[in-house]
Amino acid sequence: MSAFPPQPDVAVDPGFDPIRVSDAVVERLRARHPTLIDLSTGRVERLLAALGDPQRLLPPVIHVAGTNGKGSTVAYLRAIGEAAGLRVHALTSPHLVRFAERIRLAGALIGDAQLRDLIERVEAANGDQPISFFEITTVIALLAFAETPADLCVVEVGLGGRFDATNVFDAPAVSVITPVDLDHLEFLGPGLPKIAWEKAGIIKRARPVVVARQADEALDIIEREADARMAPMLLMGRDFDAWEERGRLLVQMPERLLDLPAPSLFGGYQFDNAGVAVAAALMLDHDLSDEVLGQGVASAVWPARFQRLTAGPLAALAKARGADLWLDGGHNPHAGEALAEAASRLIDRDARPLTLVVGMFARKDAEGFLRAFSEMRPRVICTTFESEHAASAEDLVDAAAKAGLSPETAANVMDGVARALEADGPAPHVLVCGGLHFAGEVLAMSPETWPS
Repeated sequence: MSAFPPQPDVAVDPGFDPIRVSDAVVERLRARHPTLIDLSTGRVERLLAALGDPQRLLPPVIHVAGTNGKGSTVAYLRAIGEAAGLRVHALTSPHLVRFAERIRLAGALIGDAQLRDLIERVEAANGDQPISFFEITTVIALLAFAETPADLCVVEVGLGGRFDATNVFDAPAVSVITPVDLDHLEFLGPGLPKIAWEKAGIIKRARPVVVARQADEALDIIEREADARMAPMLLMGRDFDAWEERGRLLVQMPERLLDLPAPSLFGGYQFDNAGVAVAAALMLDHDLSDEVLGQGVASAVWPARFQRLTAGPLAALAKARGADLWLDGGHNPHAGEALAEAASRLIDRDARPLTLVVGMFARKDAEGFLRAFSEMRPRVICTTFESEHAASAEDLVDAAAKAGLSPETAANVMDGVARALEADGPAPHVLVCGGLHFAGEVLAMSPETWPS
């Protein structure tokens, strides 16, 4: 028996997957299916069975878990598949502006009419049985995937892995575990070994698993799970590796060295994410050339991950001042370190001052996130956003001060960016950061910046 047994139902999760109610689909699903956490896959399996088990009718599945980098890894995998001429389904979460961002069918966001039909059918099959918003979203996606022809399916885990609603595949083509770190401790903790055990739950018997670099205590758990399930494991830094050299991505596989263009997404950590995606793609049966792999990693799009904003009202403010504006949804200490590294690269390339405009959920480790910037000493403007779970600007000021920074406050993100641009001297690099919900609020300001 595992040292980490299944956890009992949790009545209400006040902060997980905080989605802005911006369209009728979310309003309907949220109203009928509140965010009730059930740390098992029983409810999803029951509903899938009532619908004929569509998860068994999918094209090859790549299942991606992890704390940081899993969304970017999914984006690279999808781009590689499409560069190879494959039709690729993708399930990701959360959405930033519109619900349809979560479900991509053969390369296109799900349409409104199809979504309405699927909701009606899935809710009819569910009846009055309890089911959460994320669980029913997952079932809707899997049913859509089963009914739409495609060649590959890439599925991102929502929370954890072992008991996540997406963990319903008996034999995925490949499982992927990106870096594991401390996050969602109220559901997955305590401690890194327990979180790693949750993530490792997506490993399936005799099916390959590609694993990013990990802390030793996380790796021990993942290796133990892979051994127990006789799953061939490919570990970055041991069995394969990826690194930046002369501005390009080099990936050393056991019997192949690939010299590829740099990843499309900014930041040194994206070389690792892209390398993991390349390794996972090579586990498929498709004969992928260097040209196809390079085209994929160089063309991936993943909003709010150190995204340069050139449209919308905030970008217009920055442009008028001669500043550049960036947006990132990272929200834990590991993400803070990666973001600080990316910001350092930006400053090395263009030595203007950096200003952070920060908004976060109250339950996040704001001090740990901001401590990553302590040596850079950026200007820090703390603000808040529209959510009952958002931290106040004053609370973020306290966290930033404890992290060794000298923060100030702003009423909202527009005010924060305006204040960032008021400073004398060179036009700054402005980085809006702190969480995906906060980033979604920025992207929602203009249809020009809606993810598509």
